[in-house]
Amino acid sequence: MRYINFGDEPALSPDEFFMDQALHEAKLAYAEDEIPIGAVVVCQDKIIGRGHNLTERLTDVSAHAEMQALTAAANFLGGKYLKDCTLYVTMEPCVMCAGASYWFQIGKIVFGAYDTRLGFGRLNQKITHPKTIVTGGIRENECAELVRTFFKSKR
Repeated sequence: MRYINFGDEPALSPDEFFMDQALHEAKLAYAEDEIPIGAVVVCQDKIIGRGHNLTERLTDVSAHAEMQALTAAANFLGGKYLKDCTLYVTMEPCVMCAGASYWFQIGKIVFGAYDTRLGFGRLNQKITHPKTIVTGGIRENECAELVRTFFKSKR
């Protein structure tokens, strides 16, 4: 897959390109009055799973963006392991979603904003699969600002 730039805009890196897709999902959540977190799962430069928070609509506290995207990707592949896939998510996964990524054996997690209150990184133990590569801070400001704006509107 090529990452094309249009006009004067610089070409996006693959991580920025796919985080942009996760941000699109987060904006869908925002429009539905859900906490604006979005996720996509990528395999061989192709998005095979998408999701955004659906906890309010489904009245299900486990309906996080990551869970939606991971389940969709596993269904697409017809198997439960996602070893050759990357999860892009706009916010650092919570402990539940990081634990789910362990069972899916996701190859890589790339997230936008750090979540020092509820993110899995606040724990000193390894929750993700031992072979999972984790990268944070991709388009961090944009991802964090969307969540800040959402909660500001609720106060």
